[in-house]
Amino acid sequence: MFFLESMRIEELDYFLPKDLIAQEPERQRASARLLVLNRLDGGIRHRRFNDVTECLREGDLLVVNDTRVIPARLPARKATGGRVDILLTEEVDRVRWNCLVTGVGRGFDETRVWVGGAEVRLIRGKPFWTLETTERMDVERLMSDFGVMPLPPYIKRKGSRRNCDDNERYQTVYARYPGSIAAPTAGLHFDEDLFGRIRMMGVDIVYITLHIGIGTFFLLKGENVEGHVMHREYYSMSDASMEAVRLARQRGHRVVAVGTSAVRTLETAFSGSNGGRPAGFTELYIYPGYRYRVVDGLITNFHLPRSTPLVLVSAFAGTEALMRAYREAVEQRYRFYSYGDAMFVS
Repeated sequence: MFFLESMRIEELDYFLPKDLIAQEPERQRASARLLVLNRLDGGIRHRRFNDVTECLREGDLLVVNDTRVIPARLPARKATGGRVDILLTEEVDRVRWNCLVTGVGRGFDETRVWVGGAEVRLIRGKPFWTLETTERMDVERLMSDFGVMPLPPYIKRKGSRRNCDDNERYQTVYARYPGSIAAPTAGLHFDEDLFGRIRMMGVDIVYITLHIGIGTFFLLKGENVEGHVMHREYYSMSDASMEAVRLARQRGHRVVAVGTSAVRTLETAFSGSNGGRPAGFTELYIYPGYRYRVVDGLITNFHLPRSTPLVLVSAFAGTEALMRAYREAVEQRYRFYSYGDAMFVS
């Protein structure tokens, strides 16, 4: 695969007023706005997500990520009563998970805290801590009893607005397999009625799974885009989904990925170096210069500056065209990030 020699991170910066960061989902999933970007001529159209059928055509294959968000954020307290925040990132075994921790001083390499009434041990590592429970209380039970939805830190609410049905709305309607610490947000805009209309027009829908982990959210640092290293994330595709993608490619039909997680799964599973492996861990980092093998269209939300999803979309749409689309979205007061509006890039 071919990559660009060098791209400065500053090229992926843009101005965003804070009041355009969506704090709540739309009342109806499919009522979000949709910016349609044509990669060939740079043309931009403005629609509602309910009109995404105008962007699809008979024979297309729509690929969605059916991962389910787990209650990965654990509020905890020290023996002194001080607050500790734990974000679970990856399972080690039934009683140990890697995690990110805030609220513990730098002088502590190991400490005990309480999550609800359960005592757990935190062991410092690089870059992650390890949370360890007892055999009587595995981590899955801990999440079930005390865990909360791991909303991104830019969603800030007060008082009665704090919950906002996040347990339902921060999941796609087709979420099935638990494992993600964040929602595949492009999929949040679909409801069953829209899926029905998409199928009626002759578009097939297939499911893949990628458990979104911390690798998706670590922002790029340094001067150049290509220096970043992705943390691994687990993906899987069924034999039926693999075959559906192969047939679509053979017949010249478009493969439209819903979300950057679906893109990374498809491009990993069908890469030459991967050998067509339908399941495993992916560390694929897509940045400008990458030659897409599978994906012809992309439905995605608006992403943070200097984030790996934004880099991936810029590799697909072209950085100049994408940044122009982002500037227009700001001018038109689109809603940004997880609970925000969407783009269709083809």
